[in-house]
Amino acid sequence: MIILITGITSGFGKAMAEKLTADGHTVYGTHRRDVEPMKGVHYIKADVCSDEDCQRAVQQVLDEQGRIDVFINNAGMGIGGPLEFCTLEQARLQMDTNWMGMVRCLHWVLPAMRAQKSGKIICFSSIGGLMGLPFQGLYSASKFAIEGYCEALRLEVKKLGIKVVVIEPGDFSTAFTASRNSVDSPQVHQAYPSYARSLKSIEKDETTGLKPEYLAAMISRIVSKRNPNYHYIISTLEQRLSVFLKAILPPSWFAAILGSYYHL
Repeated sequence: MIILITGITSGFGKAMAEKLTADGHTVYGTHRRDVEPMKGVHYIKADVCSDEDCQRAVQQVLDEQGRIDVFINNAGMGIGGPLEFCTLEQARLQMDTNWMGMVRCLHWVLPAMRAQKSGKIICFSSIGGLMGLPFQGLYSASKFAIEGYCEALRLEVKKLGIKVVVIEPGDFSTAFTASRNSVDSPQVHQAYPSYARSLKSIEKDETTGLKPEYLAAMISRIVSKRNPNYHYIISTLEQRLSVFLKAILPPSWFAAILGSYYHL
């Protein structure tokens, strides 16, 4: 298969590129910073925040291979902090990267898949796209947007031979934690005393989380499935349980549980 992945320099993207290449697929991946290339992977320097870069990346794959069988929207970033103290610029950056980055690429991928009457679109949301996480509100909002977009897209392309899959990872041990853009100042901590405790808990869960290779193996199986599920929650049992509890409990009860977990 011909596969295009956004964001392959580290974490999920790198692990998926390695695994899918090892599986025998032809893998293209976008990157913003220069890294030691993986053997067999085709690198395309592109920023998902650029309309021109997204168009050029998709077109390069089509020019060289004639088709795109699987598109994996993986590129993303996180901004943490109390929503009151997150700047408008940070809000724009969060949505522009995580949500609009996906929209930009699909703007050019979808016509190609419709013309070839086949294709698989795999978009990365998060458990944070199923529940609003405290002090990660901008990140959750961007992932909620992915959920809504893909739910609508799935209905629109169902009869065109295109499958749409949403991946909802829990906490994984990747470079995402270290690269998070967190709001931090004495005023923030004075206004929200629980922020430091909550952030410490969040980072502990992430750094002790599952390894990206585990997720890559799951994606490998999803790519090979003829009829994959609409959603895959890839996480620990405890985090899958939290999604189940949100679905069955009264909102106030679940909010109390989430608040206690994040030391609010």
